[in-house]
Amino acid sequence: MGGATSSMAAKFAFFPPDPPSYGVVKDEESGRLRMTAAGTEREGVEVLRVRTRRGNEIVVVYVKNLNAELTLLYSHGNAADVGQMLNVFVELSLHLGVSLMGYDYSGYGQSSGKPTEQDTYADIEAVYKCLDETYGVKEENIILYGQSVGSGPTIDLASRLPGLRAVVLHSPILSGLRVMYPVKKTFWFDIYKNIDKIALVSCPVLVIHGTEDEVVDWSHGKQLWDLCKEKYEPLWIKGGSHCNLELYPEYLRHLKKFISAVEKVQSHKTEASSREETDQPKESSSSEPLEEKMKPSTSRTEKFKARHSTGQRDTKPRLSFDSKEKPRSSTEKKEKARKSCEQCPSKGRLSTYQPEKARNSFDRLGDMVRSVSLCNADCFKPTPAEA
Repeated sequence: MGGATSSMAAKFAFFPPDPPSYGVVKDEESGRLRMTAAGTEREGVEVLRVRTRRGNEIVVVYVKNLNAELTLLYSHGNAADVGQMLNVFVELSLHLGVSLMGYDYSGYGQSSGKPTEQDTYADIEAVYKCLDETYGVKEENIILYGQSVGSGPTIDLASRLPGLRAVVLHSPILSGLRVMYPVKKTFWFDIYKNIDKIALVSCPVLVIHGTEDEVVDWSHGKQLWDLCKEKYEPLWIKGGSHCNLELYPEYLRHLKKFISAVEKVQSHKTEASSREETDQPKESSSSEPLEEKMKPSTSRTEKFKARHSTGQRDTKPRLSFDSKEKPRSSTEKKEKARKSCEQCPSKGRLSTYQPEKARNSFDRLGDMVRSVSLCNADCFKPTPAEA
């Protein structure tokens, strides 16, 4: 079954740029790696090779912001590699005030191996481990960002890391099969079953989707948001398609607002924790190994199912974000959420900016997005030879 799933994933979901947009060489003077493509020579950007648990060696870029507390771990969309995305990474780091680590999936760019669903899970785990062990970035200071196909590894990892600061889903998918067919249940051969994992994500989640997305219908984003445990006010960009959401001014403004919100929430938690520590005697404890934290947790899934089947509610306090709608767990409510996606949602921020206005008012990041092909409009459709 696993082999068939991986085969389906490779056939329908992955379109790495061919040839890659960049090369990687070792600088003779400094001994550091650098990209060879034009426009990739940027100050404050490190290039690394990281080995995954499945034996592949993937290319990682780290954009360091010296004034930042938070780090964005960015899983890019289809038909792109980090050579094309680098300028976007740098601009996001600058505008959002965060450090940013991006990576190429196995088989993308100069990463070794072939792209499969399971390899992308191993890829993001290796990058997360790199942030922790090489740069000392703590779990609570990491925001996972998944765009399109990248929402798969993002949600999978987030479902296993309860201490994450936040998650951003940019034009996400419910599952691979649901992009192509309007199926109502999950089949064993489906890939990136985000619809079944999203309720296990315990940190705040921001969903961004264009209402005119021609590749992944924006009902995918709406239903995922409905199922989130910790919702943040979503952004539905009116007229936005699959590959141009960064061109809208509302995109960056809403991201800034979200990051500011999760920063404030964490600062309040830290203050409260400090007060509790001063009031209570210290107890010896051992931290859970990183490998154990990232293992798929059967017990966590079973606890979640048991809690919802008995009607119990999570006693964890809800963060005071803009939207208060409770997550839906029953099959009936999931179906209602799917049907409600056919109309424009009444909740969440609905951007009224048109592409022409966006291009005039968002030049720097917009130029970066327009200068590369960040996705393939047919990235989930079989090629003529395969049809």
